[in-house]
Amino acid sequence: MMNEINLYIPTGVKAENELFNGFGKREMLQSIIGSLFGGAVAALLWLIAGNVALTVVAVLSGIFGSVMMCTKDQNNQSVVDQIRNMIRFARSQQIYPYRMMDEWGMN
Repeated sequence: MMNEINLYIPTGVKAENELFNGFGKREMLQSIIGSLFGGAVAALLWLIAGNVALTVVAVLSGIFGSVMMCTKDQNNQSVVDQIRNMIRFARSQQIYPYRMMDEWGMN
């Protein structure tokens, strides 16, 4: 037992630089796209309602929401990644046709 070799696996090693924990360049681009979408929704609200307070709240909610949805958790998954995985799973084949055969080969 004296010659036992222990394997040390470090935790929390990131493949890319991050601006803050769970948020790197890729997430920044996703957040910018989400913020632009939120800005478009806010512009539509401005055209429809003409309310400044509602428009400002919509813009800030879009920015905050897109950052929160793109930030990765401890499992290296963000809300956007989870939605993407759910869509990919829903599109995959989930009907497995089979033909029942006699287990012992008698028929």
